[in-house]
Formats: sequence, structure tokens, C-alpha cells
Amino acid sequence: MVRIVGFKQREKEDGTSFFILELQGGIEMTLSKETGQFYATAKKAYVTSTFDEQTCKALVGSEMPGSIQKKEVEPYNYVIQETGEELVLQHRWVFVPESDNTARQEKLVDQLMADNYIFSRNGVSDLAHQAI
Repeated sequence: MVRIVGFKQREKEDGTSFFILELQGGIEMTLSKETGQFYATAKKAYVTSTFDEQTCKALVGSEMPGSIQKKEVEPYNYVIQETGEELVLQHRWVFVPESDNTARQEKLVDQLMADNYIFSRNGVSDLAHQAI
């Protein structure tokens, strides 16, 4: 599940405005490479919307089934606002609806089951049975 935690107004190239929703996943514990200590964090992603400001305000706090996942993209520059440090990133965090996650998981299970000869029966693989 992800939660809508905010929204922001943006402008299109033609000058018209629209709103994006800020989504946040559940809490995760991450180990700091610098200190060796765990810290709490949550992944965030932004999705465009067709909603007006009033609707966006009303949606804050709502939950949606899905997750925020890392997606590889073409390299781009990113500046950390607090320090001014510029980084080159090759990923973005994107929202993936639960139905997409479920379909991917089912496809993976189907692929594994199609290759069921790799599984053993009583400690002897099917490949060994075929050789006999």
C-alpha cells in the first residue's frame, strides 16, 4: 500500500497548470554505509493527475494498493538542495499498481512451473528419472 502524502502544482510547456500527487510507501529500515546504524526511511514517487487543487487536498491521507519501485532510466543530473552537490542518477522511483505486481508475480510463477523438470521428487531430479 502507498499513501498520498501531498501534492504540488506544475506547469506544462504551454503555461497551463496541473497537479501531481506525492506518494509514499511504507516505512523501511536501511543500514547507513557511513555510520553502520539503521535509519527509518520511505520511498516516494510522484504521479500526474487530472484533479483540481481541492480534490488533491481531499485525497491526502488516502491509501492505494501498490508499491513504489526502482526503475532504470537514462542518466540525468540531480542536485541535492541542502548541499548543492550534483549527482548523476540512472533510476527513478515509480508507482506500480498492485494489479501490475500481481500479474508480474503470476507470470513468474507460470514460468517456473513451465520448467517443472528442475524440481526434484524425493531428492532425485526429474532429469535423473529421464536418464534411467
